[in-house]
Amino acid sequence: MAKQVPSRPAGAAISTYRYRVPFFDTDAMGVVHHANYIRYLELARVIWLDEYDLPYRQVAEQGTHYATTRVELDYHYSARFDDRIDIAVWLDWVRGASLCMAYELLCGDTRVASGYTVHAAVNSEGRVRRLPKERLANLRPLAVRAAP
Repeated sequence: MAKQVPSRPAGAAISTYRYRVPFFDTDAMGVVHHANYIRYLELARVIWLDEYDLPYRQVAEQGTHYATTRVELDYHYSARFDDRIDIAVWLDWVRGASLCMAYELLCGDTRVASGYTVHAAVNSEGRVRRLPKERLANLRPLAVRAAP
């Protein structure tokens, strides 16, 4: 059963990335191929880190990476070539070694997709590690809800 992702929560620390759909993102039916939406989430997530935590480059230089362990996306409307999609992202929850980001993708007033990604904090060798204390101290107040 799909997790219901709410529209942008009031008071959340939200970043929005505007993406203009290029022709090569579309499939034979002229709509954005479903796999491309995962790339869009990544683009927005990196912007969110820049705005609310540390740029991902700095996180990586400190020996931490965010490995994606789950992606769930509900498609509501087909985006097409040259559409402008606003990808909103916010931190849903964070715990010792993982975090969840939630997303809402809009084309104008139309909800194109919504979903979430879960990430494990790992070291450079790919082993799960706890998030550094300073990362947790910064991220916890930004989370919309407590970790499950």
